[in-house]
Amino acid sequence: MLEHMILPFYRYTDFHGRSRRKEFWSFAVLNVLVMAILVSLAFSTGFSHRALIQHAEFAGSLGIATIAFFAILGMYSLATLVPSVAVNVRRLHDRDMSGWWCLAFVVLGMVPVIGWVASIFYLVMMVLPGTPGANRFGEDPRDPAGSQMFV
Repeated sequence: MLEHMILPFYRYTDFHGRSRRKEFWSFAVLNVLVMAILVSLAFSTGFSHRALIQHAEFAGSLGIATIAFFAILGMYSLATLVPSVAVNVRRLHDRDMSGWWCLAFVVLGMVPVIGWVASIFYLVMMVLPGTPGANRFGEDPRDPAGSQMFV
């Protein structure tokens, strides 16, 4: 499973082809774990949202731990932005959908009521299995040799 967690970092600019559910969800689990570790470290160093609001209201200094937390969080978010989009596009390709649907779901997610429905629909799309055999985006990542067997 660890190899599937870091595979999107190796294929970070690959918007072609297909990705299995295992790759998509392993990468999602990795992101949740890293965020949980970052947040737990932030709270263990004395970060609190009340202190952040108090200091922001009075334009006081936020403290080195808070600044470091947001810097690390920002760097990790930027480092995973392109691999996240790429693995989402490849996962949509596995469902035989265009990668532009990823942008459509982001835009729909910004609409107040429709956003909830679009997010649930997108989650369902990511859970469903990919199309068996080859499709217009490439070979089946579960069994790349199987689709060539009958040709």
